[in-house]
Amino acid sequence: MKKPELLLPAGNFSRMKYAIAYGADAVYIGGEEFSLRTASGNFSFEEISEAVKYAHERNVRVYVAVNTTPHEEEVKRYPSYLKTLVQANVDAVIVGDIGLVGLTRHLAPGLKIHLSTQANAINSAAICMWHSLGVSRVVLARECSIDEIAKIRENIPKEIEIEVFVHGAMCMAHSGRCLISSFLTGRDANRGNCVQACRWKYAVCEETRQGEYFPVVESDNGTFIFNSKDLCMIEHLDELVYNGISSFKVEGRVKTEYYVSCVAKAYREAIDDIFEDLSLYKKNTPKYLEELKKTSHRDFCTGFYYGNPMSEGQNYKTSGYIRDYEVVGVVGRYDYFNHMLEIEQRNKFVIGDECEIIEPDKDPVKLIITEMRDDAGNLISAAPHAQMKVWIPFKRNVNRFGFLRRKKTDD
Repeated sequence: MKKPELLLPAGNFSRMKYAIAYGADAVYIGGEEFSLRTASGNFSFEEISEAVKYAHERNVRVYVAVNTTPHEEEVKRYPSYLKTLVQANVDAVIVGDIGLVGLTRHLAPGLKIHLSTQANAINSAAICMWHSLGVSRVVLARECSIDEIAKIRENIPKEIEIEVFVHGAMCMAHSGRCLISSFLTGRDANRGNCVQACRWKYAVCEETRQGEYFPVVESDNGTFIFNSKDLCMIEHLDELVYNGISSFKVEGRVKTEYYVSCVAKAYREAIDDIFEDLSLYKKNTPKYLEELKKTSHRDFCTGFYYGNPMSEGQNYKTSGYIRDYEVVGVVGRYDYFNHMLEIEQRNKFVIGDECEIIEPDKDPVKLIITEMRDDAGNLISAAPHAQMKVWIPFKRNVNRFGFLRRKKTDD
């Protein structure tokens, strides 16, 4: 078996650096056009070239999402956009539109094409057809079960790679092709402007009683009838590995550096443990899951991997996130002479706080803050100001991509 690639989202250059630091084999990014995530920072032409250079120096691949449904005027702009991607030496483009697949194959025959999940590839016949058009990898529709994936793998040529989502937000619409956002607000989800209308609460209106709205109550906050749980396959990766999958993909180009780091860390360790010793993976699964629960997330589910989840895949009571932990600072420099670690504040923290330091390639370390100094060396009792520099005693250096986090309290 070949070890699957760990593919992480990168909404901007900073998030890409954190994804790489915490173990990504590849990252997927979006440019300023043709990307389904306009809410993320995205990359300018110049930044794409810089990102590819940075990633390739660290043996990490870069894929660019070209996954919108383009209109005629946009199609005319695509050749020049594609030329910049080729010049930047990106490793592949993720395409969802059949016309752009054809243009890419014609204009950039040496560039790999990955088929977006938006194209809804869900059977071997479709995958073989896409392969004949020049697609080298298919991102399967999220609605495929593990049994279906195994059968698909048996019925397609070996050279076709399969990529699947293993973690992140789920869409209530089939393969994410939603019209609710466009219908209600005029913002088209299929062109990168989704307002997540599926997360809103809804009521029932009887046809002959216009204007009378009847709440369908699951809780005091209302009912969220389209609200999907988050996908999490950390406990079942071994089953996916055995089905010939080339890439494990994490959703979340609008997520924070902290989220990307924690998720990358958990899945990196899980994949490596599977290939080192399956019993080690089984033993450490609770640890991976605990790490994932320290990010901002919704309730977890296994999506469609074990069949249609029906009501188990939805949360009807709340569309809010679970946020049990918060980042209070990011790691800066280390003073070897005084054994002090610089922290740049993100949320207020004070003397006596029980925190954890998280960094690449190491288990989280518990830390009770007993001493704090400002940048001038003065003793302080709290760090109340955004981005202020604070020094705390610590016995060793910490990776510059480290975080200081704290369990949130009710107060």
